[in-house]
Amino acid sequence: MSAHPNLPSAQQGSSLIEVLVTLVILMLGMMGLVGLMVQGQRSQMESYQRVQALVVLQDMANRINVNHKAAGCYVTASYLGSGGTVPIACPASPVLTAEQSARALADLEEWQNLLLGSGEVAGGSNVGAMLGARGCVTVDATTGVYQVSVVWQGTGQTFAPPASIPCGSGLYGSETLRRAVSVPVQITSLS
Repeated sequence: MSAHPNLPSAQQGSSLIEVLVTLVILMLGMMGLVGLMVQGQRSQMESYQRVQALVVLQDMANRINVNHKAAGCYVTASYLGSGGTVPIACPASPVLTAEQSARALADLEEWQNLLLGSGEVAGGSNVGAMLGARGCVTVDATTGVYQVSVVWQGTGQTFAPPASIPCGSGLYGSETLRRAVSVPVQITSLS
């Protein structure tokens, strides 16, 4: 007769192998969640930068529209923002007053500061800028349409901006890291 008649012949409970397999599966799931969180933060940063760029872009388009007689003063030879410099003079024009010229140069300086992040300050530091923000204003000589562009460095590779937005081209290592937004500004009347 058996000493323990109520016990089944098979062992009950979990083996160490089963516990380890469960832990590995849980670990892989947690790693997937961490990757998802990182991607979410990257997307949030890209979205924040695009919103900031659109605000800065619209700011300059409005400045040109307000001071439309001095629109030629806003055209940048290179770019403003990270590594750029503000022009020190405006091209001479018979329809341009000294006040309009001074306003255009002040607008460009303020735009330079916005591109460098002065729109938001935290702890005494400018934090309201995109990574490597640069801005350009160009004019099409045949149509007279001004193009305001803001470019910055994205956090991951995507598609390169169109060739119609040359602002900051070649300054971000790879064109697939350069992000760009642009808006045309039509000056209807110079009177």
